[in-house]
Amino acid sequence: MLRNSLKLAVAGALLVASATAGAATTKTTTMTVSAAVAANCNVQAGNLSFGTYDASAVKTGSADVTVRCSKNTLYAVKLSAGGGSYGQRLLSDGTNTLQYNLFTESGLGTVWGDGTGSTKVVNGKGLGMSNSGAITHTVYGELPNSATNQDAPAGSYGDSITVTVEY
Repeated sequence: MLRNSLKLAVAGALLVASATAGAATTKTTTMTVSAAVAANCNVQAGNLSFGTYDASAVKTGSADVTVRCSKNTLYAVKLSAGGGSYGQRLLSDGTNTLQYNLFTESGLGTVWGDGTGSTKVVNGKGLGMSNSGAITHTVYGELPNSATNQDAPAGSYGDSITVTVEY
């Protein structure tokens, strides 16, 4: 009986040893996953058309500038002087010109420029880069019914304004 008990004990030990020998040994560790979000902005601008000017009345118009910036990114929207100056922007058809200007509000009191002289920039704070984070700023334009504009010859006049978002 001692012999049978010894056989059972040896068989059990061999069974445990074979199970342990077949099991994989494991080690664990951790890894860090990270990302950095860079400040970024995108800008799109619509075209502003005064339509047909017939020298009988002031012409006004507006266009939208849409800005998308990384959330909480502060930005400034600047407009160039185009073919003239901030004091008097000019639409041109060859050497012929029409006077106009661009403003930050519908009351046409503040010239939208680059912040130099008496011009102002339009500031904002990003809501995110997705389409739902788009912020629209309206540019207001006026083509005055001035003597200079009234004496302009018939033609197709244009100017190009650079829209800059600084962030």
